[in-house]
Amino acid sequence: MTDARFTGLTRDSWAGVADQLLLSLRGWASPEHARIDLPGQQSAYGPDSDSLEAFARSFLLAAIRLKGDDGKDPHDFAGWYAEGLRAGTDPASPHAWPRPDQLGQAKVEACSIALGLHLSRPWLWDRLDDRDRSQIVAWLSTVVGEKYPPINWVWFQVVVETFLKSVGGPWSRDDIDSGLAVHESLYRSNGWYADGPERAFDHYNGWALHVYPLLWASMDPGLCDPALETAWRERLTSFLDSAVHLVGSNGSPLIQGRSLTYRFAAAAPFWVGAITGATDLTPGLLRRTSSGMLKHFLDHGVPDERGLLTLGWYGEWPAIAQSYSGPGSPYWAVKGMLGLMLPADHPVWTAAEEPLPVERSDFNRSIAEAGWQVSGTQFDGIVRIVNHGTDHAVPGDERADSPLYARLGYSTHTMPPLSPPYWAQPLENSVSIVHPSLGLSHRNGFTVAGAGSSIASTHWVRTSDDEGPEHGSGRGGPVTPGPTVAVASALHGSHEVRVARIAADAVVEPGWLIEFSGWPLTADIPPVAEGAEVRADNLVSVVGPWLGFDTFDVRRTDESGALGNHTAIPYARAAAVPGELFIATITLAGNTPEPP
Repeated sequence: MTDARFTGLTRDSWAGVADQLLLSLRGWASPEHARIDLPGQQSAYGPDSDSLEAFARSFLLAAIRLKGDDGKDPHDFAGWYAEGLRAGTDPASPHAWPRPDQLGQAKVEACSIALGLHLSRPWLWDRLDDRDRSQIVAWLSTVVGEKYPPINWVWFQVVVETFLKSVGGPWSRDDIDSGLAVHESLYRSNGWYADGPERAFDHYNGWALHVYPLLWASMDPGLCDPALETAWRERLTSFLDSAVHLVGSNGSPLIQGRSLTYRFAAAAPFWVGAITGATDLTPGLLRRTSSGMLKHFLDHGVPDERGLLTLGWYGEWPAIAQSYSGPGSPYWAVKGMLGLMLPADHPVWTAAEEPLPVERSDFNRSIAEAGWQVSGTQFDGIVRIVNHGTDHAVPGDERADSPLYARLGYSTHTMPPLSPPYWAQPLENSVSIVHPSLGLSHRNGFTVAGAGSSIASTHWVRTSDDEGPEHGSGRGGPVTPGPTVAVASALHGSHEVRVARIAADAVVEPGWLIEFSGWPLTADIPPVAEGAEVRADNLVSVVGPWLGFDTFDVRRTDESGALGNHTAIPYARAAAVPGELFIATITLAGNTPEPP
């Protein structure tokens, strides 16, 4: 191995982490290994689903290890997981898994099992007896003809049925063609997909919508139209050029969107670029990016002292999870270890690590598909975006703002607070109309007005009436309409210049205010604040005066974020006057930067 001057991580380092993750699960497994019952908050689907999740996702990592080391197996991963596969697919076993036609989440986990069987085929599947193979095929084949939501889930059916085809099991060309058609419908441009019909731009672009297509194309080349594979390769190349600019010098990916508890799964598309050659990024940059993500979490105590990946970001913090996530969910982080499929002499492991874009120079970019302006600053290593295109909704949607999607800003060094008050009101990185009794208004369902601008029909939502599952979108409830507000942003360096104007003909009641809120800083000790400036852990967040505001303050909250116990957010307020301009600077920096 050669120079890993940024991270110090070699392929052996990665393999050691992977093996630790797998071996640490064994103490939580049933005698026949089919169930892995981890401690922690259960998902909405219950313990049977959660234990299957832990098995299936960790099995994928075991298969990656077998594939990359050409079957070398000192820990008997093949034998251990073969026992679990045997018991889990045996209807007579007390540890039998729920089938994909019985439980929606099993449709997801069937994909990890099928892909794992494909990758480890010479060392596991080929050594099973006919009875075991028949049981596994019978369990997997319940996906055939099933309906899947028109999002990244279609790949779970496509991959399973392709594996079934390869072993003489049942499969449906119609299912595969239907899934491929859905996937194509999700594509926007420049390598970016939306995960469904909504403006859902997030890490699923990388760890699902770019990973599965090219891995699937190699499973059965006869099923994949060569022109389509070429298109997918070109899209991944384009996407990675954007994605590498969304990684901070601390190794953190952009902290935005749902399923954040998958953590370093964000490295998955970079590894697929290395595996397939579908990238213009150099091997040294691919290595630096992926190893930087893993090191970021290793440096923050991940996995924990038990060797487990918990529901959280660093330590255990279940509020980060959606209702579909249980204790086994974080093990989809193993997608970020796909690089272990590559042998030790592959260029991505032998090339010297190269600096990330944010470590080379300041930059400003636009990701038009997601409506993001991106700024990276070399002096502090922060990458930040201003968001005028993503809300996990469609225009006109009147749900509340999702803190994971609809905020005006996200970064590699801050996390949106995710405790219940922040789902009920947009308390950070927002422009809101403040009602004396209804609180802060939402902008979800806004109209994109152009680069860096949007127009919102503001509204207040009584989210306490929404008892549905939380899948990342904003919460619903009775709606009270508010005035139309146009917002525009110019982002450069550490600063956003934010401008808002309430429609001149809007009806605004006496006592209504307009609020600009800034970046949330979270730490283990209360951040220091003065006026509308907050400092914590070598970061500074400021809402600076410019035009229209007369009140500057900080709101504080405890136990609302996964980065620490105490959060502080600067904000500015003024009387809401139709037709007037309100302007402020919104700053996030590693120390006091130059004025904009």
